[in-house]
Amino acid sequence: MLREISAGGVVVRASSEGWEVAVIEPNSANAPQEKRSEKGRKSQKIVLALPKGLVDPGENPAATAIREVREETGIDASLITKLGDIKYVYVRSWGDKQRVFKIVSFYLLKYESGNIDDIAEDMRIEVRCARWIPLDGAVRKIAYRGEKEMVQKAQEYLEAHALS
Repeated sequence: MLREISAGGVVVRASSEGWEVAVIEPNSANAPQEKRSEKGRKSQKIVLALPKGLVDPGENPAATAIREVREETGIDASLITKLGDIKYVYVRSWGDKQRVFKIVSFYLLKYESGNIDDIAEDMRIEVRCARWIPLDGAVRKIAYRGEKEMVQKAQEYLEAHALS
Protein backbone atom coordinates (compact mmCIF):
# COMPACT_ATOMS: atom_id res chain seq x y z
CA MET A 1 0.00 0.00 0.00
CA LEU A 2 1.27 3.48 -0.84
CA ARG A 3 1.96 5.95 1.97
CA GLU A 4 1.52 9.73 1.96
CA ILE A 5 2.71 12.15 4.61
CA SER A 6 0.98 15.52 4.82
CA ALA A 7 0.79 18.40 7.27
CA GLY A 8 -1.73 21.11 7.95
CA GLY A 9 -2.57 23.98 10.22
CA VAL A 10 -5.28 25.11 12.58
CA VAL A 11 -4.64 28.85 12.30
CA VAL A 12 -6.23 31.03 14.97
CA ARG A 13 -6.49 34.75 15.54
CA ALA A 14 -8.11 36.80 18.27
CA SER A 15 -11.05 39.01 17.33
CA SER A 16 -13.43 41.19 19.32
CA GLU A 17 -15.85 38.23 19.50
CA GLY A 18 -13.24 35.64 20.49
CA TRP A 19 -10.98 33.27 18.59
CA GLU A 20 -11.40 32.67 14.85
CA VAL A 21 -10.01 29.82 12.76
CA ALA A 22 -8.97 29.91 9.08
CA VAL A 23 -10.76 27.33 6.91
CA ILE A 24 -10.85 26.54 3.22
CA GLU A 25 -13.60 25.44 0.92
CA PRO A 26 -11.86 22.85 -1.26
CA ASN A 27 -12.35 22.75 -5.01
CA SER A 28 -12.34 19.60 -7.21
CA ALA A 29 -13.28 16.19 -5.82
CA ASN A 30 -14.41 17.80 -2.56
CA ALA A 31 -16.64 20.35 -4.25
CA PRO A 32 -20.02 21.01 -2.64
CA GLN A 33 -22.61 18.39 -3.34
CA GLU A 34 -26.14 19.19 -4.38
CA LYS A 35 -28.83 18.69 -1.76
CA ARG A 36 -32.47 19.69 -1.44
CA SER A 37 -33.82 22.24 1.00
CA GLU A 38 -36.97 21.64 3.03
CA LYS A 39 -38.97 23.31 0.26
CA GLY A 40 -37.46 21.04 -2.39
CA ARG A 41 -35.16 23.68 -3.88
CA LYS A 42 -31.64 22.77 -4.86
CA SER A 43 -29.01 24.11 -2.50
CA GLN A 44 -25.28 23.60 -2.09
CA LYS A 45 -23.66 21.83 0.82
CA ILE A 46 -20.52 23.77 1.63
CA VAL A 47 -17.53 21.64 2.59
CA LEU A 48 -15.15 23.35 5.02
CA ALA A 49 -11.72 21.91 5.76
CA LEU A 50 -8.37 22.86 7.20
CA PRO A 51 -5.45 23.83 4.94
CA LYS A 52 -3.04 20.95 4.43
CA GLY A 53 -0.80 19.31 1.85
CA LEU A 54 1.99 16.88 1.09
CA VAL A 55 5.34 17.22 2.84
CA ASP A 56 7.96 17.99 0.18
CA PRO A 57 11.26 16.05 0.14
CA GLY A 58 13.63 17.54 2.73
CA GLU A 59 10.86 19.60 4.36
CA ASN A 60 9.77 19.03 7.94
CA PRO A 61 6.02 18.73 8.67
CA ALA A 62 5.81 21.98 10.69
CA ALA A 63 7.32 23.92 7.77
CA THR A 64 4.87 22.17 5.43
CA ALA A 65 1.94 23.26 7.58
CA ILE A 66 3.09 26.90 7.49
CA ARG A 67 3.71 26.74 3.72
CA GLU A 68 0.37 25.08 2.97
CA VAL A 69 -1.47 27.65 5.10
CA ARG A 70 0.20 30.45 3.12
CA GLU A 71 -0.55 28.80 -0.26
CA GLU A 72 -4.15 27.82 0.50
CA THR A 73 -5.32 30.81 2.57
CA GLY A 74 -3.02 33.74 1.73
CA ILE A 75 -2.02 34.30 5.35
CA ASP A 76 1.24 33.91 7.24
CA ALA A 77 1.23 32.14 10.59
CA SER A 78 3.70 31.07 13.26
CA LEU A 79 4.01 27.76 15.05
CA ILE A 80 2.52 27.34 18.52
CA THR A 81 2.48 23.55 18.99
CA LYS A 82 1.76 20.22 17.35
CA LEU A 83 -1.83 19.12 17.89
CA GLY A 84 -1.63 15.53 16.66
CA ASP A 85 -1.80 13.16 13.71
CA ILE A 86 -4.73 11.85 11.69
CA LYS A 87 -4.30 8.45 10.01
CA TYR A 88 -6.61 6.98 7.39
CA VAL A 89 -6.79 4.98 4.17
CA TYR A 90 -8.32 6.32 0.98
CA VAL A 91 -8.61 5.15 -2.61
CA ARG A 92 -7.26 7.54 -5.22
CA SER A 93 -10.08 8.82 -7.39
CA TRP A 94 -7.63 9.62 -10.20
CA GLY A 95 -5.05 7.67 -12.17
CA ASP A 96 -4.18 4.27 -10.72
CA LYS A 97 -7.06 4.03 -8.16
CA GLN A 98 -4.60 2.68 -5.56
CA ARG A 99 -5.29 2.47 -1.85
CA VAL A 100 -3.18 4.96 0.10
CA PHE A 101 -2.33 5.03 3.81
CA LYS A 102 -2.16 8.70 4.77
CA ILE A 103 -0.81 10.45 7.85
CA VAL A 104 -1.56 14.14 8.33
CA SER A 105 0.22 16.00 11.14
CA PHE A 106 -1.65 19.08 12.34
CA TYR A 107 -0.16 22.11 14.06
CA LEU A 108 -1.70 24.96 15.99
CA LEU A 109 -0.58 28.17 14.29
CA LYS A 110 -1.09 31.82 15.22
CA TYR A 111 -2.05 34.34 12.53
CA GLU A 112 0.71 36.85 11.85
CA SER A 113 -0.18 38.75 8.66
CA GLY A 114 -1.87 38.68 5.27
CA ASN A 115 -5.39 38.76 3.91
CA ILE A 116 -7.49 35.62 3.96
CA ASP A 117 -8.33 34.27 0.48
CA ASP A 118 -5.54 36.31 -1.14
CA ILE A 119 -4.18 33.28 -2.97
CA ALA A 120 -2.53 32.68 -6.33
CA GLU A 121 -4.87 31.95 -9.25
CA ASP A 122 -3.29 28.53 -9.81
CA MET A 123 -4.35 27.55 -6.25
CA ARG A 124 -8.01 28.02 -7.22
CA ILE A 125 -7.81 24.53 -8.70
CA GLU A 126 -7.49 23.26 -5.12
CA VAL A 127 -9.19 25.98 -3.07
CA ARG A 128 -12.52 27.60 -3.93
CA CYS A 129 -12.14 30.13 -1.11
CA ALA A 130 -10.62 30.66 2.33
CA ARG A 131 -12.27 32.48 5.22
CA TRP A 132 -12.30 33.05 8.95
CA ILE A 133 -15.03 31.44 11.04
CA PRO A 134 -15.56 31.61 14.82
CA LEU A 135 -13.55 28.90 16.59
CA ASP A 136 -16.49 28.40 18.91
CA GLY A 137 -18.80 26.20 16.82
CA ALA A 138 -16.18 25.40 14.16
CA VAL A 139 -16.21 21.71 15.12
CA ARG A 140 -19.80 21.50 13.79
CA LYS A 141 -18.88 23.22 10.51
CA ILE A 142 -15.70 21.32 9.57
CA ALA A 143 -16.52 18.42 7.24
CA TYR A 144 -14.00 15.76 8.24
CA ARG A 145 -13.97 13.88 11.54
CA GLY A 146 -10.18 13.93 12.08
CA GLU A 147 -10.04 17.66 11.37
CA LYS A 148 -12.90 18.24 13.82
CA GLU A 149 -10.74 16.52 16.45
CA MET A 150 -7.83 18.85 15.66
CA VAL A 151 -10.05 21.93 16.00
CA GLN A 152 -11.28 20.58 19.35
CA LYS A 153 -7.66 20.08 20.48
CA ALA A 154 -6.88 23.66 19.43
CA GLN A 155 -9.78 24.96 21.52
CA GLU A 156 -8.60 22.94 24.52
CA TYR A 157 -5.05 24.23 24.12
CA LEU A 158 -6.22 27.85 23.92
CA GLU A 159 -8.39 27.41 27.03
CA ALA A 160 -5.42 26.00 28.96
CA HIS A 161 -2.78 28.51 27.81
CA ALA A 162 -2.81 32.30 27.86
CA LEU A 163 -2.34 33.50 24.29
CA SER A 164 -3.10 36.93 22.93
